[in-house]
Amino acid sequence: MNIIIKPVVTEKMTEKGEKLNQYAFIVDKKANKIEIKKALESLYNIDILSVNTMNYPGRNKVRYTKSSIQKGRTKAYKKAIVTLAEGQEIDFYSNI
Repeated sequence: MNIIIKPVVTEKMTEKGEKLNQYAFIVDKKANKIEIKKALESLYNIDILSVNTMNYPGRNKVRYTKSSIQKGRTKAYKKAIVTLAEGQEIDFYSNI
């Protein structure tokens, strides 16, 4: 089971990473906090203090075009924000 799907790299999360030592990841919807913590610690070799999770439901979207109305739905996902121990950090750009 692949628990970690992708990191969230936005301006807001970059600022949180610098100031509060917090990083966000999109994770599997069925994963719990303990599984997320173990997966990240083994993947990045870091010490995690806490894991906070949030479930986002999908939203209905409507787009008006010349020929018709396009209706759709965004995907539902789960986001985890992890707080690292003092002196720890994750470098997402090291593999580029």
